[in-house]
Amino acid sequence: MIDKKKLGIYVHIPFCIRKCLYCDFLSDTADTNVRKQYIEALVNEICSCPLKDIDYKSQYTVDTIFFGGGTPSVLEGDQIDEIMKALAFRFDISKVREVTIECNPGTATLDKLESYKKSGINRLSIGLQSANDDELKTLGRIHDYKQFLETFKMAREAGFDNINIDLMSAIPGQSLDSYKDTLNKVISLTPEHISSYSLIIEEGTPFYDMYGESGPDEPDEDTEREMYYMTERLLNEAGYHRYEISNYSLEGYECRHNSSYWTGTDYIGLGIGAASLIDGVRYSNTSDLYSYMKACSKAAEVLTEEYRILSQNERMEEFMFLGLRMIRGISAKEFKERFSQDIYAVYAKPLEKLVKDGLIIINGDNIKLTSKGIDVSNTALANFLL
Repeated sequence: MIDKKKLGIYVHIPFCIRKCLYCDFLSDTADTNVRKQYIEALVNEICSCPLKDIDYKSQYTVDTIFFGGGTPSVLEGDQIDEIMKALAFRFDISKVREVTIECNPGTATLDKLESYKKSGINRLSIGLQSANDDELKTLGRIHDYKQFLETFKMAREAGFDNINIDLMSAIPGQSLDSYKDTLNKVISLTPEHISSYSLIIEEGTPFYDMYGESGPDEPDEDTEREMYYMTERLLNEAGYHRYEISNYSLEGYECRHNSSYWTGTDYIGLGIGAASLIDGVRYSNTSDLYSYMKACSKAAEVLTEEYRILSQNERMEEFMFLGLRMIRGISAKEFKERFSQDIYAVYAKPLEKLVKDGLIIINGDNIKLTSKGIDVSNTALANFLL
């Protein structure tokens, strides 16, 4: 019997009630009819369209599924159930360990969450961003903090015992005290996982038009840095361990799906704009909604916007870039097993430099960023470009 490889599945739901001012994801508003057409197309892609001529059911066993967006929780329970049944038809999901759906307050009901649970969803990722209503308005969110609390309570009532809460720092007008208040309020709820990201203003967003490339004046760089340190300090004190640069969890609740990206597990993306990485080949579906739905209605292969075979150097770079985001670091032995090259031969100079600068520590087989290295991770990781 051939051992199957692990696979992650990402399902893109591109719809929102209203697009947030900072968002540069592939998402937009749409009426009920367009959503229905999209779900039909998505189910067709899963069940009928060629997926690069790979028999996934015989070659892979699905370890994780992630519904992202957009706001996947705009979908009704029966729509999620239909997608899950399609996935079970095309893929071996008999041993799936984690099925996540992103959920925004203001879009969830108890009936909907209970239906998700029955369909096989076992993890929720709730987008709070801030516990301050003024900051939520600044971001263009559709909810207030009270609605978030109602959503969290409903999630627990529906039986979800694995919940992530997304937070954001460096919001225009946000103070250190305000961010600390958000952290403390979230900690008091004891979610299993917390993700905290600093706001980055991307070109093409309303925020970029408002603030430009330099961003808003507040919070200043020193305040933003203190927010960054405060996040780790308060979450560690509350029992959350940092396992990736922006992610914290209670023991045993690390996000398996995101960890699969960082450790190089194959994954397939379904839906518009969704990216895949299979056997060193990266490709992504068309981001044009109507081209996607037209192709899927004919059970044709979905148009790709990118298709390229990664070179050995690119694969080694990704191993370093992504693996070193994990606090535990990477294995020199695993590097050699994957690439048939010694990591100290390929990266002799950058490793020597980064160790000397105190940004990396090497302990036997293990190579990882130091605390100082994590603070300047983008600069440190740039050294691994070949």
